[in-house]
Amino acid sequence: MNLTQLVLASHNAGKLKELQAMLGGSVQLRSIGEFSQVEPEETGLSFVENAILKARNAARLSGLPALADDSGLAVDFLGGAPGIYSARYADGKGDAANNAKLLDALKDVPDAMRGAQFVCVLALVRHADDPLPILCEGLWHGRILHAPSGEHGFGYDPLFWVPERNVSSAELSPADKNQISHRARAMDLLRQRLGLK
Repeated sequence: MNLTQLVLASHNAGKLKELQAMLGGSVQLRSIGEFSQVEPEETGLSFVENAILKARNAARLSGLPALADDSGLAVDFLGGAPGIYSARYADGKGDAANNAKLLDALKDVPDAMRGAQFVCVLALVRHADDPLPILCEGLWHGRILHAPSGEHGFGYDPLFWVPERNVSSAELSPADKNQISHRARAMDLLRQRLGLK
């Protein structure tokens, strides 16, 4: 597949920046915000379903091949919650509210039971009705801290402990995070599928 431009099915500037850095300079990633401000309703029950739904919507609106990322945090003690509802966990009130709700849900839960993973599913469609979307999944295992730590990243990064680096995700430099995160792992697979160096 020879791609020079992709539309990203997200209005999240942090996600656009992260994914463009991982994708490299050979493919330009454009925001769906250039074409529409309307967010599709995420009616899927899994990261895969929602990623495909968002990619098809972005391709339809832009007329370009589209890449969608559906990602979130799955906490073992909470049965995988907040999962696909990660961004809207605290009723759309933002990152700080989501983090506060998660800390409250895990109050008094010991470290050994605070395991979690960030999940990312990337879906790429050549056009809105593409019968064969490319799907790539990345998992990043860690655990949830008892209080936020770090200034980088976004979302649940300040609460996500990265055992292999002994820091929170928000304490990693953006360059470090872009090498080991769930999104980086999914993007590595996508780059392989697309034959990008």
